[in-house]
Amino acid sequence: MKNNILAALLLSLAALSAQAGPLKDPQWMAWLDAGKAVELDKAGRAHVQSQPDDAQGYLAVALAATTTAEPSALEAALKTAEACVARLPQAAQCHYALGSVVGQQAMTASMFKMVGMASRIREAFSKAVELDPLFFEARDGLVQYYLMAPSIAGGSVSKAREAAEAVQAKQPEQAKLLRARIAAKEEKWADAERELNSIKSDDKGLRDEARGVWGQMAFKLMSDKQPAKARPMFELLVRDYPGHAIGPYGLGRVLIDGGKADEAIVLLERARALEGAAELPIDHRLGIALLAKGDKAGAKAALERFVKNTRANPRNLEDAKKRLAELA
Repeated sequence: MKNNILAALLLSLAALSAQAGPLKDPQWMAWLDAGKAVELDKAGRAHVQSQPDDAQGYLAVALAATTTAEPSALEAALKTAEACVARLPQAAQCHYALGSVVGQQAMTASMFKMVGMASRIREAFSKAVELDPLFFEARDGLVQYYLMAPSIAGGSVSKAREAAEAVQAKQPEQAKLLRARIAAKEEKWADAERELNSIKSDDKGLRDEARGVWGQMAFKLMSDKQPAKARPMFELLVRDYPGHAIGPYGLGRVLIDGGKADEAIVLLERARALEGAAELPIDHRLGIALLAKGDKAGAKAALERFVKNTRANPRNLEDAKKRLAELA
């Protein structure tokens, strides 16, 4: 199993677990969307105490921990999720909670531990789907596993297609999203765009996942040195998801690469105040843009903020530290 493939898989699933959240209480969902982990964790634990046979409380605790990525919080949430599975083995939400927490823990685990974690995530999402075939967040996680894992770990595009088509009759809009994921994996960009553009739903969770696929495609094109093809996708994200940081962040990256530091800085500063900012290396890119302008003081401040981010991607973190050392 190639280490880089496994690491990418677990990072993706961890990101998924942080974004998805089938919580029935509107206040809990609002806290989750706003990243208010303390409030959500407190409410979830109180619910577990008062209604130990309702999986919602356990799930709230699990998702609260994934928003913080704090090791101690994740370890406590893991025990809560395991208790949920033990007490309510037929509750799909318990297995989903377990997979979500393990996925987040995998982000900082050693490669040796990642191997076992990958299997545990797949088993948790598989069991959740088995128990509740219409539990879309779990099915979505399972499809992503099939698409990203090597075959030796259970990866299979054909299994992903089978899982997607299984919900066509009862969840046609969700099936479009899953087909878009598969097309994106195969780099059939036109097919993926067609599926995404055809989704007709006001469901926020589904829209959030569609946003994620647009972002996935755009960043893949960026990594393939095709910023001209990525730019329209980032512009779509800015237009259709104005409250989320991914659009202005991605477009800012395109502009940095194009030598337009001033325009990039405006977009990156805007992105810092939007939903999802904590999960993106915005200050790292902002520091680079400010350096391109010759603003060393501003760049130093941005890079210092970034290295304090406990959720920073190690690759970005290494580059930021290197640039700070050069400034010093």
